[in-house]
Amino acid sequence: MEQRALKKMVESIRKTVKSFKKFEVECLIRLFYSLVGCPVGKMDNTGLDCNTFRGVLQNIFGMTNDMLMNRVFFVFDKDGDGYVNLEEWIKGLAVFLRGTFEEKMRFCFEVYYLNGDAYISQEKIFDMLKSSLFQHSPEEENEEGVKDLVEISLKKMDYDNDGKISFADFEKAVKEDGLLLEAFGPCLPDAKFCFHFEALVFKNNPPASL
Repeated sequence: MEQRALKKMVESIRKTVKSFKKFEVECLIRLFYSLVGCPVGKMDNTGLDCNTFRGVLQNIFGMTNDMLMNRVFFVFDKDGDGYVNLEEWIKGLAVFLRGTFEEKMRFCFEVYYLNGDAYISQEKIFDMLKSSLFQHSPEEENEEGVKDLVEISLKKMDYDNDGKISFADFEKAVKEDGLLLEAFGPCLPDAKFCFHFEALVFKNNPPASL
């Protein structure tokens, strides 16, 4: 019964996610249900809540910034119901693990402008830089330094000089200098963590016959 349900889920997800092989999708489904804490195909709750998801980001992908981990959760949670469901989980991991440069660029931009008007405002830049650079330092000492960094960021990335960064601004800046992809804080896992994740989840789980 479980194998039949698993096969159906794999076939459904593979229609929209092409970057994983069938057995890799199966492994990600099994991991998802393991994290949720119920048998494959039988789920009483809706998916991964924010705390569980943050645990994955921290313990598996090496992320540590509280603000950005929350933002990554909300970008994964496309339907905004407060849970990352199975499809959102696999589509998000497709960007993390196999995403093109363009997909990762769009993902980072979404993390940075979260819940806004599709622009990265000065206020958001300030909050993210402060959170990323000065997590454990007294606030008063860093205010001016962060403001200076915001000004530098806008001078480098705000091509139309409107005081905020649009996707067109972000795309142009990142294509000119790839280091600006995560200019306002890390929201993608390092390659070494992706490698370890794939080795753990895929290579240690040989494909089953679906």
